[in-house]
Amino acid sequence: MLLKVDGIDAGYGEVQILWNISLTVNKGEIVALLGSNGAGKTTTLRVISGLLQPYKGRIFFGEKDITDLKPYERVELGLSLVPEGRQLFPRLSVYKNLKAAAYTKRAREKFEDTLEIIYNIFPILKERRDQPAGTLSGGEQQMLAIARSLVTRPRLLMMDEPSLGLAPKLVIEIINLASRLRDEGYTVLLVEQNVHHALKIADRAYIMETGRIVKEGSGEELLQDPDVKKAYLGL
Repeated sequence: MLLKVDGIDAGYGEVQILWNISLTVNKGEIVALLGSNGAGKTTTLRVISGLLQPYKGRIFFGEKDITDLKPYERVELGLSLVPEGRQLFPRLSVYKNLKAAAYTKRAREKFEDTLEIIYNIFPILKERRDQPAGTLSGGEQQMLAIARSLVTRPRLLMMDEPSLGLAPKLVIEIINLASRLRDEGYTVLLVEQNVHHALKIADRAYIMETGRIVKEGSGEELLQDPDVKKAYLGL
């Protein structure tokens, strides 16, 4: 087990968003966290990454309790978040966006090696390495956002709505990148509104509604679940 979230309650001030969230991610898996807009998926990632402290509950990464660690300390341990909305430096080149992410000791030491891995996974970024990030297409910007997180040499890559705002053709391509990353040896926690495509590539998945996990199972099991079909797949 690489990640264990145990009984998390969380929110913003007095407004509670999450109730008793528990989930696990095993090494080498794609685990999808799915649900409609406002279900609490992004808030869950914010708690895991340390951007939001929970009211109660614990988070374990490997054998270590990381509940009270700062976000940068979690990055150093191998937790990396691809944020919703990409949040690139639009005027900097592709290369400089990647270089800016190498702020931990391990990332700096391994940057050139990591760069070769990134260019192997995303050859278009090698072609565009000197191009300002803001001039890339939407799909290329999302690839760069993912690649930037890979610079930190993550043990767990968390992807928050990677297909958001993309054309339908690119949605499938970007979600399938998670499968490619798993094949390259990465572990992925995927938050995604496109339930059908996410379940097709996920080893396991959790369904969230109004801040609670209401279903869990393998990707295939949930694809065949009548409630999931009715609520999310239009079947």
